Amino acid sequence: MSLPDLIIHCDWGNQPHKRWMAAARRQGQTYALSGPMLAPLLPAYLFKQDSQSVLIGFDVPFGLPLAYAQKIHCPDFSTFLRWLERPEWATFFEPADDPADISLRRPFYPARPGGTQRQHLLDGLRVSHIDDLRRKCDLATADRGAAAPLFWTLGAQQVGKAALTAWREALLPALRNPQLDIGLWPFAGKLFDLLATHQIVVAEAYPAEFYRHLQIKFPRRSGQKSGKRVQAERQANAPQLLNWINTNGILADSYLIELIKQGFGPGAAGEDPFDAVVGLLGMLNVVLGHQPPGEPADDQIRVVEGWILGQQAPDHRQQTTDFRRDTLQ
Repeated sequence: MSLPDLIIHCDWGNQPHKRWMAAARRQGQTYALSGPMLAPLLPAYLFKQDSQSVLIGFDVPFGLPLAYAQKIHCPDFSTFLRWLERPEWATFFEPADDPADISLRRPFYPARPGGTQRQHLLDGLRVSHIDDLRRKCDLATADRGAAAPLFWTLGAQQVGKAALTAWREALLPALRNPQLDIGLWPFAGKLFDLLATHQIVVAEAYPAEFYRHLQIKFPRRSGQKSGKRVQAERQANAPQLLNWINTNGILADSYLIELIKQGFGPGAAGEDPFDAVVGLLGMLNVVLGHQPPGEPADDQIRVVEGWILGQQAPDHRQQTTDFRRDTLQ
């Protein structure tokens, strides 16, 4: 397998102060961690890297719900990204103000809260069920609920505005730069094939997906606050994070170790650097061969909807067998 020289996870928010990144640079047969830090302007940051290969993960969706792609007659996500340069798609990045403004070329809604309903989105995009606006990897599994639909822009779990800003400010400028050799996973191929043939590989990578891989837990506590926004809850997961780092021979400086032990600081703001580091460790877990990348065998899902790095694909039994065989070769 081709191991990247640099691995970056960006915990992306629609506001700059909510964008944090952590990085791991290859040193011989291991990796040295750095960060977390506020994410810079990523296309410019990537351009400055002298690494031979870079793997970067964003916790935003890359891909389109199949039902939506069929309505716009789009064969794959890569083609769609090129369509966004056309004048007729100019309003795509403008969330609709009014239900009447929703259209296939202006699918994000609403621009602001107040009197809005998901039904408005279903009616405007002419679909019958909210799951029609979710990708296969967004649907509920045995250990988590369904992700928010791509085009919905409200709520604690909304992904719409984060996707809009990531596509507009990071993904598209990077893809348009002729000096950056980028492979978009899984649309362009399998992870380790892309790492062997491209300077930069971009993937969708969610800390919440990696919680299970790394044994990170946030149990609900009756009558008191819980979850990753609580410092004590982040601190409670420090042993798991430090054990993974030590077990895998990863290098971490004293500042990062102390930050992990302290739960990434007081207050809810610590959730962003926490997720940046968890996302990075989850990506390392895949790169080091402990978790399959998860490419789905269904080519239509792979090239239109995409996938979440490390998530078990529906065809997981055959996929896991192939991964282990490839790893041993």
